[in-house]
Amino acid sequence: MTALTIAPRTLPRQQHTRAHLRLTTRGKAVIVLALALVALLALSWGRGGGVQASSISAGPATAYVSVEPGDTLWAIALRAAPGDDPRDTVDRILDLNAMTTTQLQPGQRLIVPAS
Repeated sequence: MTALTIAPRTLPRQQHTRAHLRLTTRGKAVIVLALALVALLALSWGRGGGVQASSISAGPATAYVSVEPGDTLWAIALRAAPGDDPRDTVDRILDLNAMTTTQLQPGQRLIVPAS
C-alpha cells in the first residue's frame, strides 16, 4: 500500500502597510476649529434647556419719586404705600436707595416700593 500525503501549501505572508495620515498646519487648524465649534454648540444647547420664559417679576415693583421741599421719608412712605406700615416702607426706601441717613434734598430722586 502506498500512502499519499498532501502537505498544506504555505501562502506568502501579505505585508499590511498602514497609510500614515499627515496633517498640514491648515488641516490641524480646521480640526481644532471644528472641535471647538462642536463643543460650543453642545454647551449652548445644554444651557438653553433650563431657560423658560416667565411672567413672574424678579422682585417687588418699584417707582421713582422726586423729593419736594419739606418732604420727609415718613410722608413719602405714606404716599407710596398708604395701606402698609410706614415704618416698614421707610426701611424699604432706605434699603432701595442705599441710604445711611434720613436726610433728604429737594430734587433728589428716590426709589420707592410701588403699591
